[in-house]
Amino acid sequence: MSFVVTGLAPEPFAPLFGADDAALAAAGAIRFSVDAKPGFPCRISLVDAEPGETVLLLNHEHHAADTPYRARHAIYVRESAAAPARYENAMPPTLEGRLLAIRAYDAAGMMIDAEIVEGVEAVPLIERFLADPRAAYLHAHNARRGCFAARIDRV
Repeated sequence: MSFVVTGLAPEPFAPLFGADDAALAAAGAIRFSVDAKPGFPCRISLVDAEPGETVLLLNHEHHAADTPYRARHAIYVRESAAAPARYENAMPPTLEGRLLAIRAYDAAGMMIDAEIVEGVEAVPLIERFLADPRAAYLHAHNARRGCFAARIDRV
C-alpha cells in the first residue's frame, strides 16, 4: 500500500515568522532558540531543528473534524521552514526516532483504529491501516507528549 507522509503548509504560520514577542503572545505562541537536537521537531519540514535555529511553539488544530475527535495541541514550527515535507513510502527521520501513536480516521473524522509503534517500525502498521477501506487518512502523534506529528494518506 503506497502512502505519503506530509508536513503542514507554512502559510498559516508565516505571519508569526519574525513577529515580535508581543505579537507572538497575542497569538498564544512562544519563540525558542533551539539548544539541543533532537528535541524540537518541525511539523512543516518534518526534521528536528538544529541548535541555534529558532522555532515557534504554538497551539494548532490538526483535526478540524466536526466530531468528538476534533483536536488541537502544541507543535513546533521552524521559522525557516518554507515548504511542507513530503515523504512517499518512507518515514521522515524525525518520526523514525520516536515512539508514535498512529490513528486511523474515516471520511467523517471518526477514529476507527489506533496503535502505538516505534517510528522505525511504523510502515507495516501504516500499510495495514490504509488497507482498511474505511480509513480515509491517518495521523501520527508523538506518543509520549501527545502532540501531532504528521498526516499520512494513500498515494
